[in-house]
Amino acid sequence: MHKNSSVPKIGILGGGQLGRMLLQAAANYPVDTYVLENDPACPAAHLCHHFTLGDIRDFDTVYAFGKGLDAITIEIENVNVAALAQLEQEGVKVFPKPAVLETIKNKIKQKEYYRQHQIPTSEFIITNDLAALKEKAGFLPAVHKVGEGGYDGRGVQLLRSAEDLSKGFDAPSVLEKMVSIKKEIAQMVAVNEKGETALYPPVEMLFDPRLNLLDYQLCPANLDEKTLWKVEAIALSVARNFKSPGLFAVEMFVDTANDVLVNETAPRVHNSGHHTIEAHYSSQFDMLWRIILGYPLGNTDAILPSIMVNIIGAEGFSGDVKYQGLEDVLKIDNAFVHLYGKKQTKPGRKMGHVTILSREKQDLMFQSNKVKHTLIART
Repeated sequence: MHKNSSVPKIGILGGGQLGRMLLQAAANYPVDTYVLENDPACPAAHLCHHFTLGDIRDFDTVYAFGKGLDAITIEIENVNVAALAQLEQEGVKVFPKPAVLETIKNKIKQKEYYRQHQIPTSEFIITNDLAALKEKAGFLPAVHKVGEGGYDGRGVQLLRSAEDLSKGFDAPSVLEKMVSIKKEIAQMVAVNEKGETALYPPVEMLFDPRLNLLDYQLCPANLDEKTLWKVEAIALSVARNFKSPGLFAVEMFVDTANDVLVNETAPRVHNSGHHTIEAHYSSQFDMLWRIILGYPLGNTDAILPSIMVNIIGAEGFSGDVKYQGLEDVLKIDNAFVHLYGKKQTKPGRKMGHVTILSREKQDLMFQSNKVKHTLIART
């Protein structure tokens, strides 16, 4: 692992909240951390040992940043994969492998990957431009996803009828048949360099329909044994077929016929694993360090059931953030507050999250609702 010094030098592309929480976990291990991000005030900037200002999408910048490192990982897919491939050839370890990023960062390649490996996913067709899309009215209702560059609900358009076709993307995209969804599930899978795997218990997502962003997330997901078995088998198949070490968040739908379909995969630490910081023996962030540093995989068992609430910038407020209701939330037993250190709030921006632990599901639902309406990111 170590090129020159006894302490491994590990780089992270991206300095948002995921990078920040990864660095919080790194503090427990002998590791020298490097972050590349183009915002000097980003959430991760003051928590790493070495901060480099630069664009994670630029070949030369990423290549120069990674040149002297032992290993490199990402907190967002939208990075310069060619530079990572070059670094990998020169002996820098990349988690996950650049080939995986190449597949996943493009929604078209990602869907084709599922088809190629017989992984169940919704029916789809590829549209190269708006003209091609307009000929596909017979395939509706469907979801249009732009091939490259969408993130956090952006680059996704619901097309219910022919009148909606003009809202689609005039670029290579995937048109996915609408699924009648009963539940949205996410499963985190850890894979180390030996190919050993560890599964976190799946979580159940509850979304904000307006922002297409996660509202609450419950762990463990409320699934019957047969569906749980399908979810775990499918998530494992997705991760194993990448043939790469790393952490994979596999997002799935359970439809009204109880079939499990893969929606998409993130090859990194993920919003759907934040609850693991307090609710599980080894958090997703701890787990990624174990994988990168070649340590044994951690214990993914839950200490207690949990629910996580995203703290989203409130409607009608843009500017320097103030947190209303923070003291009230801190009075709640077993509520853990994580604010991401973003100076500016705007409507829909992820500003933090709160994880609540309890043996009682009723209690989790009640407290999470209270948190959502008490802790407000405003100006």
